Amino acid sequence: MSRQKILIRLMASLILLAGHCMEMRGEDIVLSGIVKEKNGKKRLPGVSLTVPGSNIGTVSNSDGSFVIKVPDSLINNGVNAEYLGYKSYLLRIKPEGKRIRNIVIPLEMTGKVLDEYVVYGSDPRYLVEEALGKISRNYSQRRNLFTSFYRETIKKGKRYLGISEAIIEVLKNSYSVRTISGDKVRIIKGRRLLSPQQTDTLAVKLMGGPMLPVVLDVVKNEELFFSPNELDLYKFKMEPMTYIDDRLQFVVSFKPEGKADYPLHKGKIYIDRETLSITKTEFNVDVSDSDKATRTILRKKPRGLHFKPQELECVVAYKYQDGVSYLNYIQTTTRFKCDWKRRLFSSGYTISAEMVMVDRDDNPQTGIQNKNAYRGKDVFSDMVDDFKDEDFWKDYNIIPPTESLEKAVLKLEGGKKL
Repeated sequence: MSRQKILIRLMASLILLAGHCMEMRGEDIVLSGIVKEKNGKKRLPGVSLTVPGSNIGTVSNSDGSFVIKVPDSLINNGVNAEYLGYKSYLLRIKPEGKRIRNIVIPLEMTGKVLDEYVVYGSDPRYLVEEALGKISRNYSQRRNLFTSFYRETIKKGKRYLGISEAIIEVLKNSYSVRTISGDKVRIIKGRRLLSPQQTDTLAVKLMGGPMLPVVLDVVKNEELFFSPNELDLYKFKMEPMTYIDDRLQFVVSFKPEGKADYPLHKGKIYIDRETLSITKTEFNVDVSDSDKATRTILRKKPRGLHFKPQELECVVAYKYQDGVSYLNYIQTTTRFKCDWKRRLFSSGYTISAEMVMVDRDDNPQTGIQNKNAYRGKDVFSDMVDDFKDEDFWKDYNIIPPTESLEKAVLKLEGGKKL
């Protein structure tokens, strides 16, 4: 697959704003509350919450709120909270019925930011090359089947035009080679809510769908991120070290230094000091050349419509567990403008996505058949149900909607509460 096509599919995946899920088994205890800074009022978004000794997990939403369902057989394990630059926190739980509300998880900043040159004095590019060279050692060598929940939103200005959610299965093959060949996605269950106003129809089509965990797996997808012949196109710089899940991380920033016929990236890469595994990447796709970026990310638009990409941000994170790192969390935001010829003003759109991998099967007996797999040309919103059943996610862990999203649902449903 060409780099051009890879980046087109990348943009497709940006139609997501989500969380994660796993199918619950047996009796569950539902825990809900917020994650905030210790001795402060700041709520923390995107905090990873997991049940030790299992693959159950979720993340806090942009308001710092969370809901997690824990089987009663695991309730004594507690819930572990992890966040970049903060000490991990294990919440001990005393069963008080089938639902425990108003939990507050306080996270304390590590206060241990170190100068990278004291610990590691080598060329930052060499460090990145070492991390890339250890992928086959640091990531899964077997086929894994994940369950995930995601939510995607589209906004025009500050107003929501659509919300879609789904439970999906993600089949990931071995990381022994950096290729996404054979990785597949299948929709298990989903729903959508679209604006009923004809004037709200999005007139452009970005290739979309739940291909996010396939295309944006930067560790596995060599055609997307730092193939050997691309390293000369970037300038690398060591940044102050930090902690993720109480593990010390090298931080290397990078920015384009050369030119290519496709957009390059600018951002940071976090590398575990002990294993040299890639823990997290944060990057923006260069949209300074509007024509080049448009050719890469736009699939279809009506004649006479001008399309201009404004920003494309991506965060991809991996979770270290029992000596192996697994794809865990993806967040993307795409901003662009559209205007018609002879029209005075343009409209700004934002497509957001958030996704967390949960419930991993390390020895799946069956994979995902081609006939059931989601294809890049499929239109996700055409493959799911309407936003009606209030108990739609009853048996699954999900990220709760933010306050703004709850209000958007009320407006789009004409006053009907989610």
